[in-house]
Amino acid sequence: MKTAVSHVTFDCRDAYAQAAFWCEVFDVPVDAEDNPGDPEAIVRVESGPTLLFVQVPDDKAVKNRVHLDLQPGIPRDEEVERLRGLGATQRDDQRRPDGTGWVVMTDPEGNEFCVERSRAERDAGPRPAEG
Repeated sequence: MKTAVSHVTFDCRDAYAQAAFWCEVFDVPVDAEDNPGDPEAIVRVESGPTLLFVQVPDDKAVKNRVHLDLQPGIPRDEEVERLRGLGATQRDDQRRPDGTGWVVMTDPEGNEFCVERSRAERDAGPRPAEG
């Protein structure tokens, strides 16, 4: 018998608000059983693992040891701007002149995640060096 991942779980101060943010990121509806103030909330990602947000009394204090790497369906830089509009914050920029690299962002409670290039950008390969 093989073991499977049931959820990727995040501790947070406001489970419903965190789930609502991530539902917007993945363009999926908030679960019908989740309500503001609930101690847990779930995000059912269509093409990946389920995300579970669990309310805890303490704030995030250090860098995540595990994080999500997102590969958007639109160009990476457009996705970064879209996520900023949803309330994410850019924490680090690892984009390179040839178009490779990623952007480190944080969700509204400070959990880090990375935005990689889209599949189309990867398939196109690195851009020639400018100069």
